[in-house]
Amino acid sequence: MAPLQIIRGDATSPQARGPKIIAHVCNDIGGWGKGFVLAVSRRWPEPERAYRQWHRERSGNDFGLGATQLVQVRPDTWVANMVAQRGIRTGSNGPPIRYDAVERCLDAVAAHATRLSASVHLPRIGCGLAGGRWERIEPLVVAALCDRDIATTVYDHD
Repeated sequence: MAPLQIIRGDATSPQARGPKIIAHVCNDIGGWGKGFVLAVSRRWPEPERAYRQWHRERSGNDFGLGATQLVQVRPDTWVANMVAQRGIRTGSNGPPIRYDAVERCLDAVAAHATRLSASVHLPRIGCGLAGGRWERIEPLVVAALCDRDIATTVYDHD
């Protein structure tokens, strides 16, 4: 089992050698424009472009809650667009985060990380605009990644 590391820093600038996956939560309505995705887009245009195309062509692909799209942004770096947020607003159904979708997405990220021999880097996924609680997300991260011996770092941005 690999311990979960939590450090201060920018998840779009992973502090590791070798292959890396940067994982983050997206919504299921094709919206990309607030939160961590802005930091991703400032660094690389490919994840947003791929996500928007994935959403546009959703009638013929797997886009939806629980789906994960892996986008290569450098020879040794990928961004995992994880669809784990229903819509964008907190309403009568509670916050938009869907914990079961987070779990399915993290399982997919773990499979990619194993195949690529990659470490995984992420902000406190689902805890910003998605309204999730870290005490519910952290055990999912540990079970999907750390328990499978995948080096995993969570970044708290200053």
